[in-house]
Amino acid sequence: MYRIGKNQQKIMLILLGGVALGFSNSPRKYFDTFNKIKKDWKDIDRRTFNNSLKRLSRNKLIEEKRLPNGSFKLVLTKNGKKEAIKRSIIGSAINFKKPKKWDKKWRIVIFDIPEKDRIFRDILRQHLYALDFYKIQQSVFVSPYPFERPILELVELYSAERYVQVITAVAINKEEKLRAHFFEKIS
Repeated sequence: MYRIGKNQQKIMLILLGGVALGFSNSPRKYFDTFNKIKKDWKDIDRRTFNNSLKRLSRNKLIEEKRLPNGSFKLVLTKNGKKEAIKRSIIGSAINFKKPKKWDKKWRIVIFDIPEKDRIFRDILRQHLYALDFYKIQQSVFVSPYPFERPILELVELYSAERYVQVITAVAINKEEKLRAHFFEKIS
């Protein structure tokens, strides 16, 4: 895990936000995402901006790409994308304090995302793993913790509602195996 300050985090999220803009298939969602990015950009402390970029570069989380016209662009590295995703829209949910008492409900995320949207599929999987979901099949993940809302927000951000289902269930077959996976770790 990297120690990332507030400004470095904002820079990474802004760079990651560019990916979200590319997935927006409706003008409203595009402008909503753009306005969130714009607001975060305005809030960055300009005095520490260059130091933040240097630190992210030193940690190999971003890199500078020179363009043929002499300008450059900043892009997230593979590790940078992973860190930015952890801190993105459900970043606060990753630090979500798991309830002390289980409500006896399972949260099941099922998705069938086409190959052309592979980037979002990978982002969704990374979020599910970060939230400690358990993979029971290739595109089926389960958790006893109430993370429905953050997952649905992520799906809505990428306009992928038609590909993802979030189910809250009171029973699931092979429940003993799941209980052992989630609750033996706590003991």
